[in-house]
Amino acid sequence: MIQTSLSLVVLTIFALVAGAIYLARRGGKRRQVVLMLVLAGVMAINVAIWTIPGDDGKAPVHRQAQ
Repeated sequence: MIQTSLSLVVLTIFALVAGAIYLARRGGKRRQVVLMLVLAGVMAINVAIWTIPGDDGKAPVHRQAQ
């Protein structure tokens, strides 16, 4: 279940970045573009925390599945 959630978060990251680029090119509000990119960055950091292995060689997502 956690793998599905992480996959959806990654897809959301791509959608946010694509939406921010589209909005910036159309002359949208700069604050909204920046907030979309900040949210995508925070989500990417969360995915990295869950998937990067720790000192024991296991990622938290694998420990959660057990």
